[in-house]
Amino acid sequence: MDLKNLFNKGKKIVDERGGVESLKEDAQELAGIAKGKGSLSDKAKEAAAAVKDPGANEPDPPDPQERHPNRQATNDRRADADRQESKERRHP
Repeated sequence: MDLKNLFNKGKKIVDERGGVESLKEDAQELAGIAKGKGSLSDKAKEAAAAVKDPGANEPDPPDPQERHPNRQATNDRRADADRQESKERRHP
């Protein structure tokens, strides 16, 4: 198993879902659902619906042209990963 490839795939998925901040918001939202009242099946349905949308459910929709607020940070991380991979290829 190529761990670096697995890591890069995981990183790509995180970036597609809106970055680390979005994951933190998802985790907080799921924790709130788990701690809330209701049956287990109701909680499961609510959690499944919450996971479909990345990040916390905010009343104001984000700008339709912007996938997530940390676009520049995501692009910077991708560029850093590409540079690091390039260095490793040149100097094994």
